Amino acid sequence: MNAAALPTRPLKHYAWLSIAAAIATILLKGIAWKLTGSVGLLSDAIESFVNLAGALMALAMLTLAALPADDNHAHGHSKAEYFSSAFEGFLILLAALSIGYTSIERLINPRALEAVGVGLLVSVVASVINLATAKILMKVGREQNSISLEADAHHLMTDVWTSAGVIAGVGLVWASDWLWLDPVIAMLVALNILWTAWQLMQRSASGLMDASLPAEQLKRIDTLLAAYREQGLDFHAVRTRQSGNRAFVTLHVLVPGHWTVQMGHDWADRIELDIGKAIPRAHITTHLEPMEDPVSMDDQGLDRPLH
Repeated sequence: MNAAALPTRPLKHYAWLSIAAAIATILLKGIAWKLTGSVGLLSDAIESFVNLAGALMALAMLTLAALPADDNHAHGHSKAEYFSSAFEGFLILLAALSIGYTSIERLINPRALEAVGVGLLVSVVASVINLATAKILMKVGREQNSISLEADAHHLMTDVWTSAGVIAGVGLVWASDWLWLDPVIAMLVALNILWTAWQLMQRSASGLMDASLPAEQLKRIDTLLAAYREQGLDFHAVRTRQSGNRAFVTLHVLVPGHWTVQMGHDWADRIELDIGKAIPRAHITTHLEPMEDPVSMDDQGLDRPLH
């Protein structure tokens, strides 16, 4: 069995960065909405509250996920990250419904916008903060395979594109005096973040259901095992699953029956080390079997038959 080294900087440090960015953008977008009275900018500010709630949840779950394995959680706590992304998806769903309701009300009762120039400038500053934070979280999330940070980064990037649309739309309202355009843009914002909510919740469900590793990582394992097959070994019952930022790989290693236990162990250990280098933060478990014994071929399924 082998596990890659843990990251030197705790992932929850980046959750604190997301929290700080969310607080800053809430204040800035709230000011922009107060100055202009734009329901589009209000929808943008509401989404920033969702960012804050999601970042707080991410901090809690990353703290839990970092706890070491114990008697009740022998495989660690890394799956806690999926609760964070699912929770954020649920919050986005609530925000979308709130924005949609406010937009319909404003479409029925249109209102002229005020101080648009200053309001848009404040909103642009908030978007720049979100963009910089999202790039950092995405980089770290992908490097450390953290779904919590990746979910937060995707949400922030959605917020950036949403803000860009809102800013452009409010500018058009200001220039054209088409008041109906402001709530229509807010509705489009709601639809956009609904899609984000669906993606986050779908990925969280996949992780909780022990989905296999991504295709690119599975290809790495297949390539590695093919090289060992050329040396006379064989494999079956290769199973993988993703659990937060940790991967689990199990496989049966078929070796010549005349080998000693020591020889089989040495080769299995070498295979585990190679897979560990190819798959970040992987926990690998191997099971040795003699390739000449027909019984070795009976246990390839998940439920091993009893003899």
